[in-house]
Amino acid sequence: MQLRGCGTALVTPFHQDGSIDEPAFRNLVAWQVESGIDFLDPCGTTGETPTLSHDEWLRVIDLAVEVGAGRVPIVAGATSNSTNDAVQKAKEVAARPGVDAILTANPYYNKPTQEGQYRHFRAIAEAVDKPIVVYNVPGRTGANLEPATLARLTEVPNIVAVKEASGSVNQIAEICGLVPENFSVLSGDDVVTLPVIALGGVGVISVVGNEIPREMAEMTRTALNNDWDAARKIYRKYLPLFQANFIESNPLPVKAVLAMMGKIEEVYRLPLLPMRRDTRSKLQKIATEVGLISKAATPVAESHDFFVYENWMAGPRKIVLHRSSCGQCNHGKGRPSGHDANHAKWHGPYTSLTEAREASQVIQNVLIRSECKCI
Repeated sequence: MQLRGCGTALVTPFHQDGSIDEPAFRNLVAWQVESGIDFLDPCGTTGETPTLSHDEWLRVIDLAVEVGAGRVPIVAGATSNSTNDAVQKAKEVAARPGVDAILTANPYYNKPTQEGQYRHFRAIAEAVDKPIVVYNVPGRTGANLEPATLARLTEVPNIVAVKEASGSVNQIAEICGLVPENFSVLSGDDVVTLPVIALGGVGVISVVGNEIPREMAEMTRTALNNDWDAARKIYRKYLPLFQANFIESNPLPVKAVLAMMGKIEEVYRLPLLPMRRDTRSKLQKIATEVGLISKAATPVAESHDFFVYENWMAGPRKIVLHRSSCGQCNHGKGRPSGHDANHAKWHGPYTSLTEAREASQVIQNVLIRSECKCI
């Protein structure tokens, strides 16, 4: 198996109560496949996998397989910083019908040596009969897989590809010169997709593919077909979007854009929180400029609607006044992690600040009244 083209590192949509939004995930996968994406990667970094329970992790993978229905390869994420645990996870996911390959990242936190990483990845590969995609992402794991170590790993028969997200073009160039021709070098960063292909890589595992699957697949395909003028045209149009998707930690921006597009609810699990107002505003402007959302259909910061958030989850009953465009409010749909509908609710909308303030004064049994910085 040789992975090639553009694969999407799928987000995991959540409901406001924090549970997995299965209908939204199904729709997202179907849209990806229908848009011509080459393969899908559920349960990677972008999928907030560290916050998923064991059962949720398997459920997301099963949903991707079910909706994909064999139309595209499914490269399922299975990572742990314990080699024994990583081996067990790889065995478990390899046994799932419809999983075509396994993506597994550097052991995080431990900061292993090169030999330690080599033995870790080799142990995983030797425990299963599925193709393995090694994921080198030192910015998140604290461990860089050096080109010479990767070259050794290519000798393990079922290690077939690397998702290279070191951010170093020098390292990528060295890798492309060391690995066999049948080994797939995939970019782990959208912004260097074309440089990676120019150096000998064969594609990308993309974050932005969640938002523009058709365009990312076309850009990658045209570059692989040596139609560089067409590839550069797409790249230049969407470069601001590539950059904006990492204006804050992934997957905050990509889930925000998908919410703006009406694809998912913008809900994260702690320790991730919604984007800051200033970065959200920049992201929304770029998403509008590249045509993903329309100005008329998207609430903007100048909205004059106001909401009051009432919360009695813990301690005294509290209310906070927000603008509807505030990231915490999200037009009366937002809810901080840990809050649920049984202990919190929104009042509004109110058409003016004066009306909202007056309404907040008559809400009963409130001990603490405050206003968000957005006011």
